[in-house]
Amino acid sequence: MLENVPLFSGLSGAALTEIEQHSMVKSYKKNAIVINQDDETYSLYVILSGSVKVYISGEDGREAVLNHQSAGDYFGDLALIDKQPRVASVMTTEASRFLVISREDFMVCLSKNPEIAINLIKPMTSRMRMLAKNVSSLALLDVYGRVARVLLEQADQQEDGEMITEKITQQEIADMVGASRAMVSRILKDLKVGGYISVDKKRITIHQKLPSHW
Repeated sequence: MLENVPLFSGLSGAALTEIEQHSMVKSYKKNAIVINQDDETYSLYVILSGSVKVYISGEDGREAVLNHQSAGDYFGDLALIDKQPRVASVMTTEASRFLVISREDFMVCLSKNPEIAINLIKPMTSRMRMLAKNVSSLALLDVYGRVARVLLEQADQQEDGEMITEKITQQEIADMVGASRAMVSRILKDLKVGGYISVDKKRITIHQKLPSHW
């Protein structure tokens, strides 16, 4: 079940079997907390099915969503390396199953299969670039600019030129851009009236280039 996970690409069947033997499968219901921010736990979680959101919480209770992940993705890798408390919380957004590997077992597998290190580093650099973009966006873009960026980042290009997002709610967008749901709703409504987007069952289709300003 790990052959389609990018982290373990290039490994032999025997190596994949050994990793599976040193791990366990856990299932969680929708909206279950998998990891709490500041937890001192050090396991790696590979998403076998379902999806999660990765977020941080402030002392005032407000949340900022850092990422959404689905089957084939993984989280918890930073704690594998530095053995420091978790920097973010992870919650399921639908019923999900995970392959969980302890830090000790992962390090044994890593020593036997050093190519895993390369597979581990590449996504880390991507996430660092994304974090830099998010910080820049919050500092330099207005709310509309942040919403437009999220829509484009979440959307996949179709053959007819349109771009379609996975299911995403207005509240999820609001959490990602640091704005109220009401403000996001107003922006999406104006984009629909202008013919730029359409919304069907929480999927957003982008029909033409979004305007540079709202």
